[in-house]
Amino acid sequence: MKNSKALTRCLLTASIGIFATAALAGLLGARVNTTGSYPPGLYWLTGEEPRKGALVIACPPDVEAVAEGFRRGYIGAGFCPGGYGYVIKKIVGLPGDRVTVTGQGVSVNGEAIPNSTLREADSMGNPLPLREAAYTLGTAQVLLMSDYSPKSFDGRYFGPIEQTGIKGVLRPVFTMGLPAKSPG
Repeated sequence: MKNSKALTRCLLTASIGIFATAALAGLLGARVNTTGSYPPGLYWLTGEEPRKGALVIACPPDVEAVAEGFRRGYIGAGFCPGGYGYVIKKIVGLPGDRVTVTGQGVSVNGEAIPNSTLREADSMGNPLPLREAAYTLGTAQVLLMSDYSPKSFDGRYFGPIEQTGIKGVLRPVFTMGLPAKSPG
């Protein structure tokens, strides 16, 4: 009985220590990516100003395409408007940039974004919101996408976000260069 209590105390102390360490790391800027949009691993919030080409953590827009993505599990629950979790994407378009979305992919100011072909359906056969369009980003808008994964649920499906939705710029610390997997 004495050993059982000691083991329980030890496990409880270790659990509290692990939780406290993870919480402190999160407060200091550590972020873990488990999605296929970018390599899974540990990323660090830098404090840098967002710019074109920067990898950012952001709130997705509170639009129907994101609500459907949430219902399908492409986006987790979190603290963003609509109750959505953060996304990790690259800034590919800034205010004033001209965005063209076609079945062949997305281009910004005439430059094709790698891995941006629109998919008609996710890996379960559910139709994806095809948004063929041409528009100019507004004065406070950015376009977020993954140029790493052709299966990413990103701006090609849900459109631009407001710059205020960007929570910070990320840098990879330790990642596993695994092949991209579908979010749905």
